[in-house]
Amino acid sequence: MKLICISDTHNKHQQIPIPGGDVLIHAGDITEGGTKREVVDFLNWFAAQPHEYKIFIAGNHDFYFEKFSEEEIQEIIPENIHYLKESEITINGIKFWGSPVTPGDGTWAFNQKPPQEIDAHWEKIPEDTKVLISHTPPYKIKDVLNNGRHIGCASLFKTIENREIEFHIFGHVHDSYGITRVGGTKFINASCLDNKYRYLHPPLELEIN
Repeated sequence: MKLICISDTHNKHQQIPIPGGDVLIHAGDITEGGTKREVVDFLNWFAAQPHEYKIFIAGNHDFYFEKFSEEEIQEIIPENIHYLKESEITINGIKFWGSPVTPGDGTWAFNQKPPQEIDAHWEKIPEDTKVLISHTPPYKIKDVLNNGRHIGCASLFKTIENREIEFHIFGHVHDSYGITRVGGTKFINASCLDNKYRYLHPPLELEIN
């Protein structure tokens, strides 16, 4: 099964050539300002992609998904799109689990304060998760800004160490695009834009059986 991974498109989704595949995954920051208009524009584009399964989570820019109720959100999401918020979908026996949470002080959408608040949050990840989708990277894995500062989540990495996760797909840090492996997990920063919000990084392709 081929996974196509993108993240941090910030309203630039129309500029991105999307390869064919079975599952198209967006790891958050679909918008810049988090408005309903931006969200609807993205959803219309996302729904039109030919992939059999289309999965996305929100990011810290996507305020619409934090401000409105689940009922209101589901009303605007096309039926062929799966929105994950501390929730899961199983495809061909493979469990995908997604969360929009990032460490922070509440200035941005879906911020939770480390350590206690966010520690408890990551314990929600089911033990049989094979593909984890979060907006934040784990600490010191594809999380470094161009000034050398690491801004990933330490407690997320600790939780991953106690799971048998095959792929962890995320974004948030535009400067750390790419794939690396630590232990039995492959970590994928799928950020499509650079730190000046210009399209630079193509979608990343993965195979999972």
